[in-house]
Amino acid sequence: MENTNLHFKTNYAASNKIEPFYKGGKVQISKDEKFIFCTCGSRVNILEISTGKIVHSIEQDDQEDITSFALSYDDEILVTASRALLLKQWDWKQAQCTRSWRAIHTIPIASMTFDPTSTLLATGGCDGTIKLWDIIKQYCTHNLKGSSGVVHLVHFHPDMSLLQLFSSSADCGIRLWDLRSSLCLCVLQSHFSAVTSLAFTASGDTMVSSGRDKICTVWDLKTRTATRTVPVYEAVEGVALLPEDQDLSQIGVQNHDLHFITAGSKGVLRVWEASTSRCVYTQTLPSATPPAGKEGGEPHDGDDPRSLTYLLTMGASHRVAAVTAEHNITLYQLPALSTQQQFVGYNDEILDVKFLGKNDSHIVVATNSCQLKVFELLTNSCQILYGHTDTVLSLDVFKKGLLFASCAKDKSVRVWRMDEDSGQVVCVAQGSSHANSVGCITFSRMKESFLVSGSQDCTVKVWDLPDNITTTTGDLVGLSARVTEKAHDKDINSVAVSPNDKLLASGSQDRMAKLWSLGAPGAPGAPGAGPALLGVFRGHKRGVWAVCFSPVDQVLASSSADGTAKLWSLQDYSCLKTFEGHDASVLKIVFVSRGTQLLTSGSDGLVKLWTIKTNECVKTLDAHQDKVWGLHASRQDHKMVTGSADSTITIWDDVTEVEQAEEQAKQEDQILKQQELSNLLHEKKYLKALGLAISLDQPHTVLTVIRAIRQSEDSRDLLERTLLKLRLDQKESLLRYCAVWNTNARSCLDAQAVLQVLLTHLAPEELLQYQGARGHLEGLIPYTERHMQRIGRLLQSSMFIDYMWQKMRVTGSSSIMGPDEEMDTSAVKDSTPPFVIDKETHGGSEHNLKEDDDDEEEDDDDDLEDEELADEESVTKKAPANGRQVTNGTSNGGHHAGSEESSDDEGDNDGEEKDDKEAEEEEEQNLSTKTTKGVTLHPRVQILTS
Repeated sequence: MENTNLHFKTNYAASNKIEPFYKGGKVQISKDEKFIFCTCGSRVNILEISTGKIVHSIEQDDQEDITSFALSYDDEILVTASRALLLKQWDWKQAQCTRSWRAIHTIPIASMTFDPTSTLLATGGCDGTIKLWDIIKQYCTHNLKGSSGVVHLVHFHPDMSLLQLFSSSADCGIRLWDLRSSLCLCVLQSHFSAVTSLAFTASGDTMVSSGRDKICTVWDLKTRTATRTVPVYEAVEGVALLPEDQDLSQIGVQNHDLHFITAGSKGVLRVWEASTSRCVYTQTLPSATPPAGKEGGEPHDGDDPRSLTYLLTMGASHRVAAVTAEHNITLYQLPALSTQQQFVGYNDEILDVKFLGKNDSHIVVATNSCQLKVFELLTNSCQILYGHTDTVLSLDVFKKGLLFASCAKDKSVRVWRMDEDSGQVVCVAQGSSHANSVGCITFSRMKESFLVSGSQDCTVKVWDLPDNITTTTGDLVGLSARVTEKAHDKDINSVAVSPNDKLLASGSQDRMAKLWSLGAPGAPGAPGAGPALLGVFRGHKRGVWAVCFSPVDQVLASSSADGTAKLWSLQDYSCLKTFEGHDASVLKIVFVSRGTQLLTSGSDGLVKLWTIKTNECVKTLDAHQDKVWGLHASRQDHKMVTGSADSTITIWDDVTEVEQAEEQAKQEDQILKQQELSNLLHEKKYLKALGLAISLDQPHTVLTVIRAIRQSEDSRDLLERTLLKLRLDQKESLLRYCAVWNTNARSCLDAQAVLQVLLTHLAPEELLQYQGARGHLEGLIPYTERHMQRIGRLLQSSMFIDYMWQKMRVTGSSSIMGPDEEMDTSAVKDSTPPFVIDKETHGGSEHNLKEDDDDEEEDDDDDLEDEELADEESVTKKAPANGRQVTNGTSNGGHHAGSEESSDDEGDNDGEEKDDKEAEEEEEQNLSTKTTKGVTLHPRVQILTS
């Protein structure tokens, strides 16, 4: 159990996406046959044929839908036309617009084409006009008028020496234009419906046209007459000529006469011999029940989703490309017209998705249609499986990966098998006995012996599978339900079989999940063969969307529309844990990491990874814009796949080990670099150390190096030499670091030292060229001002301390000093009186004052400065000291009483002299107060004269 945490997953990364790339409109293949260009709303997507992935996407800036586009014959220029009546020229390999101009058309452009020289562009508008543009010289060369209605087809004659253009509009005629005279030479009338495509022979003498009037016409362009009309009995959307120099006997071509292929409303390719108007080959497609027409009548042309809308030739590789009404692009290989690749342009809403194949090489997808789609993950090539006649709702794959089952709204279930070697999928079994749509299905887990389905008719059915289901060939095997059980009161959304095939769980819209005993599977009619109710799981507040058994523990997981997932005990049917985190319905839930973690997907478009032991959401994956209906983990537990209502399928890889390895490698690299940095500092190789620290993008380490430089001898010159040798990008980083260091008082001095070097030796113009220099310098100014103010205050405080140290005298210092010693006050050259701290409560200050006066009188070595100081301080001062008045003079009175008597003796003086003396004393006191710079002293600290 020590290594349990090692198996926990921490993250998934999207490794592949199958997205919509074509939603109808024009399709064109590049001349080198490597790319397919197709429209998708306001974008033109470029699909790489070899990988099936979108390599470029050209999008309009104005978000207007693209009405038409054209790729030049040399594959260099792409021009798009939008509903905003703008023409844009693109360098599509760089996805850059090189030029845009206003189309002169008054309403949107419907068709576009380039001439074989890639210099002329023809645009056919919905306003009935045709305009020609010189792409090289960038101006309009022709404005051809005369067509009636929308010009939906324009095509240059393959021989450019003739300078002819063909067009077709709503009047069903084919107009031939002479570009020299800008006149219509003739109108080729043969069709009675819209002309859909034109095909020319290599010589340019013969042309074949197709139309929705179910005919194809062969034209002799020399005489401009129709030589043959071929009825094809379907609305034809595309026609292509077959090569004359290739053996095509496999598709009925027995001679070298003109043969062509048609694609139309019936969804099949057919080969026609022009000389005899005979169909020599008809493609066969998998059988499927065609949809009924309106009001239950006969189906109309175009109702079949397999009907073809475009037909393109790929002469270099001898292939043909066909586009279906469901936006699928299929590539057929000549001479057998065998399906080579198939791309799905638009999947609509993804309802379910599962891994398929021996090594999870494929995925099977149920979309909002009656077809199933099997994608090969390596190439994104797709097989379309026909069988169901209504929307497929759910899928399940047997653990070996080659057998899977599907259920649909057509009330049926089907079993499909994939060939391990070829990858082809065929339907091997079918069952139909439900009374309503079948919404969920699941396989047995141990052996391919049965499957269980749940329906909107509130019943659960158990279907037995024949023993030879994996090897049978030929007709479908009919399945019959062994037992039917009324399981819930509302629609059943999910069913699951336990790993030992003995238990069945079901979840329903009635807010409950139930546990059933399956009895003896595989024994029809045996006692106890039907499901028996064992218990009910109650606790969800809304419908239950999914249930799933743990692969290792006796617990059941469920997810609900109340936004929670729960774990239930199979012993007492109690709720063990609740996982809350989704903002909407939790649609799917699966176990991963050997049953220790859960994956959930919800209507909020999120996929969450949970650790069961801690109830913690480890990771939230956001790659979808709509409900995530499909969620499945691979058998090797290293991948998962999600499918959403936004028509996107995402393949996720478990990157836990990769991230751990990267983190470990990063830590090891950091340790090595830190050691190298330490060695460089020890060796005093500051330049290399600074460069290494900057390359690591570690501002604190850079600061450490700067401080090491500043602490060394001759630090100023060393710092200057080191910084000036840095590269430009390193100086940019250093300036950025300084802006951060300067915000902290502890590192501001280092920042200012670096800034001093940079500002001294670099010109302002050079500094401003640094990336973000203006912002960094603007951020430096307010903090620098703040630091200057702080240093100024500190300097004032330090000067006051020095002043106090020089001027303070401790009471009783005379007892410590010798009779001939005196405290040194020569350092201060001002007349400010010193401070004396009176430590006695009675008479002490006067006694010390007397001793100090005696010392001064007996000192014969006083200099002139002391004499001046004594003369200046001979004035009587008043200082408040516990309510006492201290008088400085020649008298030696020591007590307050003596002072008072002295003042009484002087009472003979008149009041004016007393007032003058008091004013003088008050002025001296004010001067003394100013000298202390506003500092309030303790009452025992008195300002005295020496």
